[in-house]
Amino acid sequence: MDNLTQKIESRLKELGVAYKLSHHEPVATSADAARVRGVALSSGAKALLVKANEVYALFVVPANRQLDWRAVKATLTCKNARLATEEELLEKTGLIKGSVPPFGNLLGLPVYVDGDLGEEELVRFNAGSLTSSIEMPGGDLLNAVEGEWGSYSKPPKAE
Repeated sequence: MDNLTQKIESRLKELGVAYKLSHHEPVATSADAARVRGVALSSGAKALLVKANEVYALFVVPANRQLDWRAVKATLTCKNARLATEEELLEKTGLIKGSVPPFGNLLGLPVYVDGDLGEEELVRFNAGSLTSSIEMPGGDLLNAVEGEWGSYSKPPKAE
């Protein structure tokens, strides 16, 4: 969805945010993306579409962490929440799994950004496709996506 990439670039230019757009082989997971980009997994911004009741919201967490469902339910004031199915994702955003950028504001979705991403000098994310990425300052992410900072992630389970 090159159109979304262009909208993201326009938004960043409008805000005067320095960014870099790059193109690479298709990546389907955060780990693949970090490998292709040659960066730490923690600098990836993983955007997850969540459905609670009939409401959808985008939660953006560091790629090396898991979504904290307790925090999600507290934020959305609901008892049940889940990841959107691939069909729901496509229907709601026009995107496929792995290509969703943190820019829910450009998709008509509320955005909740994990505060740890604001601590990253640079964050990276897929920009509406599996083959394009944007790198930008972590501190500029919240304003760019018109989101809310919070604590929405937890460390992954030990293996």
